[in-house]
Amino acid sequence: MAATQARETLPKPRMSIISSRDLHPSNPVAITADAIRAVLRTTPPDMDSGATRFRRAAVIVPVIHRAEPAILFTRRTDHLPSHAGQICFPGGSHAPADETLIRTALRELQEEIGVPAERVTIAGFLDAYETLNTGFRILPVVGFLDENFHLTVNRAEVAEVFEAPLSFLIDPGNHQLIYAERGGVMREFYSIQYGGHEIWGATAAMIVNLSDRLRHT
Repeated sequence: MAATQARETLPKPRMSIISSRDLHPSNPVAITADAIRAVLRTTPPDMDSGATRFRRAAVIVPVIHRAEPAILFTRRTDHLPSHAGQICFPGGSHAPADETLIRTALRELQEEIGVPAERVTIAGFLDAYETLNTGFRILPVVGFLDENFHLTVNRAEVAEVFEAPLSFLIDPGNHQLIYAERGGVMREFYSIQYGGHEIWGATAAMIVNLSDRLRHT
């Protein structure tokens, strides 16, 4: 699959349309570690083409390894210069010292919430996601997190850490596709509401990618 982008259409009058995903009913998905591994990329997608336009970045999608798996999220602090207050996965820009983008994701995980790399088992990769506004090509690295993990939260960057059941997140009935005008251009993005949190944008798109893989692979 090609990298997913925040899609744009021709300018339209200012409006916001919210709709649920229109998908045919499917059988419930058995969510096991083996099922998740089976649908992921075993190697990262191409992250270098168009390098003059996009900067490389990576996030870790932390799947808590238990009988009923959950995904761990962070909420960014309100004073950060970009994406302030948003729900996201631990991650950030590739640094010169990072041997790979996997290393980038694991480094950011430890810097943001204090979980060391040895507590994570890399399961595979989702499709790359490109952010047109900020110019990043993001690699989502899926990792199983030992359920006995401990957090040491960097309060300068992270306001909150919470988890959501994977079964809820991959249910298409919980995915809303939102159309909104910005700068005279209509944009569309996914939104998932859970426990008073709105998971949207790149983070929601990555969850939808995982959902589609689990349900249709």
